[in-house]
Amino acid sequence: MKRSVQYVLALAATTALYLTTELPFGAVATQLNNSPEAPEFTHSSPQEWINSAPLTLAELRGRVILVDFWTFDCWNCYRSFPWLKSVENRYQSQGLQVIGVHTPEFDHERVRTSIVAKVEEFDLHHPIMIDNDFSYWNAMGNRYWPTYYLIDKRGRVRSVFIGETHAGDARAKKIEAAIERLIAES
Repeated sequence: MKRSVQYVLALAATTALYLTTELPFGAVATQLNNSPEAPEFTHSSPQEWINSAPLTLAELRGRVILVDFWTFDCWNCYRSFPWLKSVENRYQSQGLQVIGVHTPEFDHERVRTSIVAKVEEFDLHHPIMIDNDFSYWNAMGNRYWPTYYLIDKRGRVRSVFIGETHAGDARAKKIEAAIERLIAES
């Protein structure tokens, strides 16, 4: 996959920041100054999407996108779902689109029927891309579950937040403030 020099440098800077900046509960966050263009979703087969036909960033242009990297056996991930669903409900009508990216940690998390069952159990209704080959994980330079990427209306990665998140905690407030700023941008 071809990446721009700017994108690689931004990821390197973000990785360095991850290693040096701690937030409550060991999570980290950063805003990217030289916002790289988000890589296109790497899966286009209907079997690789849940709750939606395959999506592209081009068709989501004009919306703020919150990408949630998760896997179903990650307790930090599923304990964050109540907050994530509340954010989705609150900001969806203002232009926020939540996209889940299920990237497995263990082999049993690669089975589509198991992922679908967990999506139903966790009552998730937003589009979810199944990333069994880690192609989107790698394209984004991701390393942790859960990680939240905020993509602006022009398709640029503007913020990255790592770690379990709950309504009202400091990280939730930072993410929600960043969403509101991006929604307000023209």
